[in-house]
Amino acid sequence: MTKTIDDDDFEPAPARRALLRRKRVLIPIAILVAIVFAFLALRTSDTDRDAMIAKYSGPAGAFIAGPAGQRIHYRDQGLRGGTAIILLHGSNSSLHTWEPLVERLGRTYRIVTLDLPGHGLTGGTPDKDYSAEGMAAAIDVVAAKLGLDHFILGGNSMGGWVSWRYALAQPTRVDALLLLDAAGMPLRQGEKAPESNVGFRILKYPAGRWLATQITPRALVEQSLRGSVEKQAIVDEAMIDRYWELLRFPGNREATVLRAQLDREPAMAAKVGDIKVPTLILFGDQDRLINPSAAQTFHERIAGSEVVLLKNIGHLPMDEDPDATAAAIADFLMRRLVVLAPTDPETR
Repeated sequence: MTKTIDDDDFEPAPARRALLRRKRVLIPIAILVAIVFAFLALRTSDTDRDAMIAKYSGPAGAFIAGPAGQRIHYRDQGLRGGTAIILLHGSNSSLHTWEPLVERLGRTYRIVTLDLPGHGLTGGTPDKDYSAEGMAAAIDVVAAKLGLDHFILGGNSMGGWVSWRYALAQPTRVDALLLLDAAGMPLRQGEKAPESNVGFRILKYPAGRWLATQITPRALVEQSLRGSVEKQAIVDEAMIDRYWELLRFPGNREATVLRAQLDREPAMAAKVGDIKVPTLILFGDQDRLINPSAAQTFHERIAGSEVVLLKNIGHLPMDEDPDATAAAIADFLMRRLVVLAPTDPETR
């Protein structure tokens, strides 16, 4: 039998072996270098603290130091001496989201807004406490500064979660509760979690969380923002810039990653029935971040609560339909809350 001889029966020539060895070394190095260059090209640095304060604080903006080293940014606007409403924004947002309601409710109410720890111009805090208790501490600091022993408390999304948690922890300080597409309720039987937006999906993965502290493309922020609302027309260049620049305010991206790993204590949802103050539950019926059915869950658990569903509105009703949102709040408070006459008619 004659054996067929092919190239595999021979060892490569010395020159060829050397070339193969070089390729085995050079190819991984080239890939690594390409990755490094891509990372450096895409990496987005923090924004400048002073420049952001000059651009976004505004004439009504002020800062107050907290006991844990926080530097909390807030605004105190509306009717001086009027019944106070403290409003809390959602995750990766800022107090600016409430300005449409300040314009519409400020003639009747004193409106206090703040950038929660790890957000807006407050930025990252030294204690890195972004839990419900850490957020509540910021509320207490601002309320103490303004001499507010009790107030109406409202919030959107994460801010809604902080609001109802605060109402449970300090019930004597909350006169009424406003929950706008609020987080914190479990899925109903047979219900699937919403798809969420691309930014929140990235934070589910360890590699995504690390990248989120280093690479924050403006296009990704825009995509996440558009995925949060139904009325796309409200998303303009200025809004995208604000979200993008304030997300990159020192400490905010790290805070976002830490919150993504936070224990939200889902068992606390069972205690929401302990809330006894008048409660308005307002949701957009096209919310893609929190199932609108959560409004019904809140309603079933909080005795005497009222539900308003806004048609063709997404996760940010105060931005998407401020007229309807303000009207619903004003009507609810007029019927359910005894409002004392203001001591000073001046409006901030």
